[in-house]
Amino acid sequence: MTDDDLIAAAREAARQSYSPYSNFAVGAALRFADGSVVTGTNIENASYGLALCAETVAVSKAMADGVRGGLEAVAVTGPGADPITPCGRCRQVLNELAQLGGTDPQILCVGPEDVRRLRLSDLLPHAFGPASLA
Repeated sequence: MTDDDLIAAAREAARQSYSPYSNFAVGAALRFADGSVVTGTNIENASYGLALCAETVAVSKAMADGVRGGLEAVAVTGPGADPITPCGRCRQVLNELAQLGGTDPQILCVGPEDVRRLRLSDLLPHAFGPASLA
């Protein structure tokens, strides 16, 4: 799967967003070393603090299916004019999955026209993860 295919999967996931309060539909797609892709979308809640971000939903789906590593790339897309980046919580959640496989995935921060390509370690330097507890 190419980066363009991964971005298309994230955009398709965003179409399933449940975001009646913010109207800010976000989609995420995770690509793994075995070629598999897991998607997620944001799910809001009337109790705002209980909302789930697209990246967290995708990681939860992957982990629920037994995926514990091999994260190579993540595409995140939203409705804004600029490329969207994962929030702090999502960076930490992605880091947990990445560290389980010893990877530093590329994060494709997607906007309508631009794609910013960053490493997770650039978005979350000096991250706390599983190795920090050893």
